[in-house]
Amino acid sequence: MRVRGNTPFASAVGLVLGLLCAVEAAKVNKHKPWIETTYHGIVTENDDKVLLDPPLIALDKDAPLRYAESFEVTLTEEGEICGFRIHGQNVPFEAVVLDKSTGEGVLRAKDKLDCELQKEHTFTIQAYDCGEGPDGTNMKKSHKATVHIQVNDINEYAPVFKEKSYKATVIEGKKYDSILKVEAVDADCSFQFSQICNYEIVTPDVPFTVDKDGFIKNTEKLSYGKERMYKLTVTAYDCGKNRASEDVLVKISVKPTCKPSWQGFNKRIEYEPGTGSLALFPSMHLETCDEPITSIRANIELETNHIGKGCDRDTYSEKSLHKLCGASTGTVELLPAPSSAANWTVGLPTDNGHDSDQVFEFNGTQAIKVPEGMVSTSLKKPFTISVWMRHGPGAHEKETILCNSDKTEMNRHHYSLYVHNCRLIMLLRQDPSEAENYKPAEFHWKLDQACDKEWHHYVLNIEFPTVSLFVDGTTFEPFLVTEDYPLHSSKIESQLTIGACWQDNSGHDNDTESVSEPTSGGNAKMAQFFRGNLAGLMIRSGKLENKKVIDCLYTCKEGLDVQLPEEIASAVKVEFNPNQSSLTVEGDDIDAFDKVMQHISYLNSRQFPTPGIRHLRISTTVKCFNEESCVSVPDAEGYVMVLQPEEPKISLSGIDHFARSAAEFESQEGVTLFPELRIVSTITREVEADAESEAAEGTDDDPTVQETVVSEEIMHNLDTCEVSVVGDELDGEHEGLEVDMSQLQQHSLEMSSSNLGLVITGVNTMANYEQVLHLIRYKNWHTEALFDRKFKLVCSELNGRYISNDFKVEVNVIHTANPVEQANNAMVQPNFINPVHHASLDLSGHNLVNAHQASVVPSAATIVIVVCVSFLVFMIILGVFRVRAAHQGTMRDQESGKENEMDWDDSALTITVNPMETYEDQHSSEEEEEEEEESEDGEEEDDITSAESESSEDEEGAEPEDQQAASRQQQLEWDDSTLTY
Repeated sequence: MRVRGNTPFASAVGLVLGLLCAVEAAKVNKHKPWIETTYHGIVTENDDKVLLDPPLIALDKDAPLRYAESFEVTLTEEGEICGFRIHGQNVPFEAVVLDKSTGEGVLRAKDKLDCELQKEHTFTIQAYDCGEGPDGTNMKKSHKATVHIQVNDINEYAPVFKEKSYKATVIEGKKYDSILKVEAVDADCSFQFSQICNYEIVTPDVPFTVDKDGFIKNTEKLSYGKERMYKLTVTAYDCGKNRASEDVLVKISVKPTCKPSWQGFNKRIEYEPGTGSLALFPSMHLETCDEPITSIRANIELETNHIGKGCDRDTYSEKSLHKLCGASTGTVELLPAPSSAANWTVGLPTDNGHDSDQVFEFNGTQAIKVPEGMVSTSLKKPFTISVWMRHGPGAHEKETILCNSDKTEMNRHHYSLYVHNCRLIMLLRQDPSEAENYKPAEFHWKLDQACDKEWHHYVLNIEFPTVSLFVDGTTFEPFLVTEDYPLHSSKIESQLTIGACWQDNSGHDNDTESVSEPTSGGNAKMAQFFRGNLAGLMIRSGKLENKKVIDCLYTCKEGLDVQLPEEIASAVKVEFNPNQSSLTVEGDDIDAFDKVMQHISYLNSRQFPTPGIRHLRISTTVKCFNEESCVSVPDAEGYVMVLQPEEPKISLSGIDHFARSAAEFESQEGVTLFPELRIVSTITREVEADAESEAAEGTDDDPTVQETVVSEEIMHNLDTCEVSVVGDELDGEHEGLEVDMSQLQQHSLEMSSSNLGLVITGVNTMANYEQVLHLIRYKNWHTEALFDRKFKLVCSELNGRYISNDFKVEVNVIHTANPVEQANNAMVQPNFINPVHHASLDLSGHNLVNAHQASVVPSAATIVIVVCVSFLVFMIILGVFRVRAAHQGTMRDQESGKENEMDWDDSALTITVNPMETYEDQHSSEEEEEEEEESEDGEEEDDITSAESESSEDEEGAEPEDQQAASRQQQLEWDDSTLTY
């Protein structure tokens, strides 16, 4: 285009061209953008907008100037801000340009931020312009500015307690500044929302408060008797008033005021017999209330004085106990249990409260005389006296335990044992001798045991002129020994008495007197009466008891025991008393001491212990560094309850009725009374029913069916078996009981006999007793007047504590009559009855006056008896037939109702019955009917039994009668000529 210069249009064009040239010159990018050097920003978590201070603005000097409003530049790019660049690793922000021309931008988060993960972010930012030309060449960048961003928190988390529950223990009667501290935490990141500003007890009406730091304290003094444990619910709030997500449970136990004591044991401890050792204090510990202890000493005592003679021991007779302990010969029991063989203790009161432990009571007015010949002692030979005694402080008179004095006239004491002012005194007057010199005569022991009202065991070994005393197994020396002259020679017999001394001032003697009352006159029989209890008084002639036997007699079957691990045994010292009824524990380590106490146990080795309470007492002494403030531990008390053992039931069984010929009774061997005897002992116990069987039987709904009773056979010893005669006493001139003495000696058993029977004593097994009893024989050398004898056998265990049933045996004598009498009887009696058998069996139980009468009466009495018996048998058979006929008729009616097509025409049926059919042929089929008849009529029962026995014996011994019975069987026929089918 060409433009002329003189025209106005040409002037305008020139101006525009000039401006364009100027603009082109100005497009050169000379300057860098400019931003602040540091920025600080705030962003709220879960939001993306960042507030910066100062705002994000980039400036560039290359930006064009603003002219008039009518002039607008739209083609220029130099000086514009094209963007911001962030420098840093994993920066969760981005910068965006809002206006290129003004350089204004904004900073925002790429994703939602979490203050709990990162509270602050720091990075650098840089601005850049758009450069030159359309392709942005020669782009300029600003300097790098530092940006600090803080992430603001929101209260999104609730407080959480550090523990699931809290526990504390306080002592009653005390106010605490702080009992315990509860603590909660908040996961928020800010101080405001992460801090716990308040705790609160939610449970109402409790005497506790909690402060803002979580410390709980009581607002009043607590009482153990009022409340033993408080359960509180506590919650927490953060400073944003957000409550804990879950409240916490706080348990505060109240203990009684701390008193040093033994804690953690049951006062009642049950002991089941046969279970061995039982730990007494498995969880016990000593509470010392944090006092510094230097040493501890505890004494554990098991009180068994009320059990038996001081503790639980076997209650066999004293003689049996001596044998069990090894003193097998020469022992004589002076205070035996009353029996037919030893009846001199019948008049004495006994203590029956100790499970057959034979204890005799002497009240100061009673004494007994020992029969002559029971004891043979001479001071020239050693002998032993042993006795159990319980004696309290009495009067100042002498109290005699055992005395051997003149039977008449002079009243001299040959030897005696007595108590005087809590002293035990043994008097020994030597026999007359050629040299009448002073010799020891009285031995005095001052003993606390003689007056403490407790049981003690005394053993005196006497080997003149020395006497040794053992009390409860411990040796005691006499504190005084006096001497005297020997007795003068005399032919006066001596009398041995127990409980007093024999004083015969009248010159008369009464052998039948066993218990005498003291009188003030001159005819008094006894003097120096004993007041107390005695048991097991024994004299052993010719032997001295050794220490082993003495210890065995005294040793208890129950006591304390302790089994310690090696690591504990070395830290403490444990000592027992002789009978293990108490032990002492010493140590300085409380933990080891507690473990020793936890290992202490109770043991009772008896198969059938004495049930009842055994008291326990723990006495404790402690020593401290500071003696003035040393604690005092009170005694701890409890008791062991020994449960009732399952009592055995001793059963005797065998043949209880049999007959033997008179010749066997008169033979050298005699008749064995118990050939098939069996002794069995069982216990009955309750066991829980099986769950499956209960479900099957439907017993779940029945509360009464919970247990099943079972019987179990057990083995134990016996100590006595007594065979006694039922009826008239034995006549020693022509009858008696005998036993194999070699078997008795082999089993260490003893036998005593009298006209009432015999008694076998000694501790041995049931099997050995069976073996001996099988061999007991009865002999009778004059059986003409004897038709039967009845005996009773009773066995027992533990001195009569457990007694068997009465096993009675009846023995009948079979007499054989002469041939003439047999022929006469056969002519009179019916041909189906054996005359000899009826005569012998029915006459059993009738003792005739003399032999002559026995030879005449049977022939006449047999006829009457046989006729009566035959008639009774006939009536019974007839009645049985009628009952059976009625029963068969009923059955036929029932069958005809079921099967109408089968009809019997029995109008012409004829039955012929032989009424004399033998009772034996019908016995097997009529057993049930006979039992009914027997229960209704006792007399008929006896007759039937006799008939049965008679018939059975006739079948064995009479062949002709078998043929008669066969012929009679053929006579019973059916007349079926008119029977229609």
